[in-house]
Amino acid sequence: MVRFASFILILLFAVSCEKPKAPTPTGAAAKQQTFQVQGVVLEVKPREKTVKIKHQEIPGYMPAMTMPFEVKDANELAGLQAGDSVSFRMIVTETDGWIDQIKKLGIAPTNAPAPLQIRVLRDVEPLKAGDVLPEYHFTNQLGKTVSTSDFKGQVLAINFLFTRCPYPTFCPYTANNFAEAQAKLLAQPNGFTNWHLLTISFDPDYDRPEVLQAYGERYKYDPNRWTFVTGDIVDITAIGEQFGLIFTRDENGLLSHNLRTAIIDSAEHVTRIFEGNKWSSDDIVEEMRRANSTIATN
Repeated sequence: MVRFASFILILLFAVSCEKPKAPTPTGAAAKQQTFQVQGVVLEVKPREKTVKIKHQEIPGYMPAMTMPFEVKDANELAGLQAGDSVSFRMIVTETDGWIDQIKKLGIAPTNAPAPLQIRVLRDVEPLKAGDVLPEYHFTNQLGKTVSTSDFKGQVLAINFLFTRCPYPTFCPYTANNFAEAQAKLLAQPNGFTNWHLLTISFDPDYDRPEVLQAYGERYKYDPNRWTFVTGDIVDITAIGEQFGLIFTRDENGLLSHNLRTAIIDSAEHVTRIFEGNKWSSDDIVEEMRRANSTIATN
């Protein structure tokens, strides 16, 4: 009995002396990335806690772009003004992104006027709730021609993005919310079935059908429920402008854009246009259900 007790004590001592293992990072903290970036301030909005910066390429993450960044503390923006050359730290997780440690480096040199950029545009009017969506033609992720009229009879959600955009609160945000909306709509036990998701790329030179298909697969898209399209830049610009989407390329071909997401009922009437990224997949699902219910009761 004494020998057995001694053995237990020795075993416990050995276990207690074993070097503890370091905890394995989990969740967002494990996937958080930090980058040091430089750029030029174009616009400062302290109330919204945002600053638009034309930033340099971030090797291994993002090409040079112009975009608004959020800050956690509005004091980060104190003293900043358009034209300031700055350095800053950019932090991104799978679902969020922000900047801090903004430091002024001086005033950016004034460059000669950029060469005139000519783009052929269609004369279109802004759409609002109740308006009918005009017909547009595109090429889908399978290389087939599709038209917005092909979706008549279905409640349609439309978003805009370009696949090379990695910043989590911009294009990936809308794509992820569409993926969540698709899952929720497919899982509804007694929900409506006449719905579809449509993603339009405004980077047709890069986002060819095979690129769009691969992008859709990243988000587990169901091709019977979610279509990715590209097409003529004239048509992409026109439909985007009708929803308030603005995307531009500077003299170096760098993209700058805002975000728009629209809901169209089964009779092709606009029911709602979401601005920016302050909406969730639940908002999309609820608005699509409402659009379906409104048509069903008319």
